[in-house]
Amino acid sequence: MNIFLDDSKCREQLFPFSLTRHVADIRVGILTIKEKWAQLSSAIIFTNEKDIPADALIINANIIPTRQNINILLKAAADKIAVMDGDDIKIIHHPWQIFQINDWALRHDFEFLTKNRVSQKISNTNKCINEKNIFVEDGAIVEFSFLNAASGPIYIGKNAEVMEGSMIRGPFSLGENSVLKMGSKIYGATSVGPYCIAGGEIKNSVFFGYSNKAHDGYLGDSVLGEWCNLGAGSSNSNVKNTGGEIKYVINQNQDTLTAGNKAGLLMGDYSRSAINTSFNTGTIIGVCCNIFGSIVPGKYTHNFSWGNERYIFEKALKDIGNWKKMKQQSLTATEIEMLQQLYLLNQ
Repeated sequence: MNIFLDDSKCREQLFPFSLTRHVADIRVGILTIKEKWAQLSSAIIFTNEKDIPADALIINANIIPTRQNINILLKAAADKIAVMDGDDIKIIHHPWQIFQINDWALRHDFEFLTKNRVSQKISNTNKCINEKNIFVEDGAIVEFSFLNAASGPIYIGKNAEVMEGSMIRGPFSLGENSVLKMGSKIYGATSVGPYCIAGGEIKNSVFFGYSNKAHDGYLGDSVLGEWCNLGAGSSNSNVKNTGGEIKYVINQNQDTLTAGNKAGLLMGDYSRSAINTSFNTGTIIGVCCNIFGSIVPGKYTHNFSWGNERYIFEKALKDIGNWKKMKQQSLTATEIEMLQQLYLLNQ
């Protein structure tokens, strides 16, 4: 079976995350959307329109497949019938829905990934509640921590490490080769992607991959793209003092959309904040931004912002390269070309 995941109809409204990736590469739950389709359908997945086989089923890339709905979605695609949001089918129309449906997605991914499998033995140095709902992959290290899976599952990925003193309340996932620092306080539903470092207090947030929030500070109802870094003490607000509805600025025209009464930080790829940065409710940070200074960042920060100025492109690439070296990675020619096109678009 061949499946083409089409993001042409949903790409624009998923800023800033769709600027640097196909919508199918957005992470929600434990896996990306593309990974879910590949594993659940056993199909060959295509995301480049130039490569589509003639027999491919065309499916909108923002639809989330699960073991329970996969046959419904495949039949709808074969019959060319549109599917709608519901209890069993979730569609991401806006970027804040990534953290809003993360609880639902985490539970479905955990069920699928652990079905008929046996967890690595959990060390008796840990205090566990509802241990049958905890799964530790091979090579992972978890010692002297509190793991409470009474309210949702806990998934620890391959070669990940939960350092001592961490307190985790599910649902929660820690990706392959990621680290949860000592004394972390984690509330569900939180997903930390692969090769990340997480610490401090985190609630209902998603890290895509290769990003860091390694120190104290609060992150709640938020999404970090790839290669992001929050400096020590950085925190975000996720609730207004009035308890009212929170709006995100969704484009340069300052148009807004309401996201509910709990909504935090949405940070695009390659962006960073200095120590003790404070983010207001409903803040969007674009791609490749360096946030620093004494002023609280605005609700909408343009791509390639360097403080209150515009990043010099060569400097931006050098800084990204420095961060990549810390994780034994380097900028690829494809990334440089993509960033250059985005930089020119935002002149």
